[in-house]
Amino acid sequence: MLKNLEELNGMREAGRLAAEVLEMISDHVRPGISTGELDKICHDYIIEEQKAIPANVGYRGFEKTLCTSINQVICHGIPDFNRILKSGDIMNIDVTVIKDGWHGDTSKMFLVGKTQSHNERLVKITQECLYKGIEAVRPGARLGDIGHAIQVHAEKNHYSVVEEYCGHGIGKIYHDEPQVLHYGMAGTGLEILEGMCFTIEPMINLGSKSTKLLADGWTVETQDGRNSAQWEHTIYVNKDGAEILTLRKEER
Repeated sequence: MLKNLEELNGMREAGRLAAEVLEMISDHVRPGISTGELDKICHDYIIEEQKAIPANVGYRGFEKTLCTSINQVICHGIPDFNRILKSGDIMNIDVTVIKDGWHGDTSKMFLVGKTQSHNERLVKITQECLYKGIEAVRPGARLGDIGHAIQVHAEKNHYSVVEEYCGHGIGKIYHDEPQVLHYGMAGTGLEILEGMCFTIEPMINLGSKSTKLLADGWTVETQDGRNSAQWEHTIYVNKDGAEILTLRKEER
């Protein structure tokens, strides 16, 4: 669905709040804290400070506010008071906020304590992959252009792109059409139109692209046990390209 100005302003506010959650929680991410504690801090902040709704709570049976995906976990890691962060971990925090019915969806990688250089590089290149994908967005381009830009940058740096999970249309509906793949051929796929809103959220692996779903039905890990990284933004297609609705202050 293409967004008009009023709808875009609703999306802007939801995106701003989602970005604000990641900015707020940054100071709490340190060795010794549990992912359950991080989840509670974000839940209370969204409800009490932002007067908004944590979209993940109750979504298809998910019980938490955040997805906290550590090291070899690709996505959908479940916060747990028994999962304590330690120095050297890398972690993705993924959060979606609903404000006045509109969804803002974003995620960020965190380096916990002293991190090995190969993990820092994976995190950095994955963020670059996100930006390369966003740079490919403009009216008249194709969704395949986004995936192609991400795949080329990842593989040039000897990483692999997860193929089973992708970006998605977003608005009043959390996960809507179109699906936005993070690999593909330039010039293929759905035409990008001004007014579209969708997420771009590449998951990039240090080793093989193969994945496995754990018994909890949510947590997705790399098949080979090597680390994975992910960054995500919600974007709006304007006449010039992409407006990032979940941009954080540190990125401006």
